[in-house]
Amino acid sequence: MPSLKDLKNRIASVKSTQKITKAMQMVAAAKLRRAQEVAVAARPYAERMTQVLASLGAAYAGRTDAPRLLGGTGRDQVHLLVVATGERGLAGGFNSSIARLARDEANRLIKEGKTVKILTVGRKGFDILKRNFADRIVEQVSFREVRQLGYVNAQQVGQKILDMYAAGEFDVATLFFAEFKSVISQVPTALQLIPAKFDAPADKSGAAEISYDYEPDEEAILNDLLPRNISVQVFRALLENNASFFGAQMSAMDNATRNAGDMIKKLTLVYNRQRQAQITKELIEIISGAEAL
Repeated sequence: MPSLKDLKNRIASVKSTQKITKAMQMVAAAKLRRAQEVAVAARPYAERMTQVLASLGAAYAGRTDAPRLLGGTGRDQVHLLVVATGERGLAGGFNSSIARLARDEANRLIKEGKTVKILTVGRKGFDILKRNFADRIVEQVSFREVRQLGYVNAQQVGQKILDMYAAGEFDVATLFFAEFKSVISQVPTALQLIPAKFDAPADKSGAAEISYDYEPDEEAILNDLLPRNISVQVFRALLENNASFFGAQMSAMDNATRNAGDMIKKLTLVYNRQRQAQITKELIEIISGAEAL
């Protein structure tokens, strides 16, 4: 059984840890509000661009002359998985949930005989995936030294993807990130970037079909928007990840603070019991000695 001094030192250590986790929780809460506002503000632009591209791309359905970023290479053999995670840990299962989704997809593709390449965005994703896929990670991108994520950071990743695609290094590219729902809910998401894949528009019964004339033509617009859409979707993923990270960290540090409080109560109870037992033993020894005299 530990001595009173050991228990006292451990209680002091847990109290110090509790102060740290409480401070980290407050910092994450302060940063979450701003990160959430930025992530939510970026969604309409990305969603609207997706709608425009879906509308323009519908004209090329089943055609062989579709832009390469829309129609693909015609093959489905080499897959690039772009895994966007955080730069730091202490955020519960935030990083591991994204990496798990990417890992499951990689294992599925490998079983089907496909070639898998991985591009990691964020240090934690690289640390997790290198254990099983070190030979498949073709590049690592880190924004650890960047204080404020901007579109220019997403452009760096987007340009890398486009350069690899132009060089014929893959056929399909899929982006993995966590979509922010709330402080306690961050949903790991997979989004196919190349060839561009869009959900079918919702069927609005009774609504008249609207026909648009584009200037310049659809092909020229697609050739300009499709490469830009890669960076836009990556930027949205980075912002969603940023908000998700602070939400997950806030929740994890709150749980850690509560657990530390419970541990302090248990250790204090053990300390008091042991101290009382020691006092009682000393009193018995004094009384017994006095009676012996």
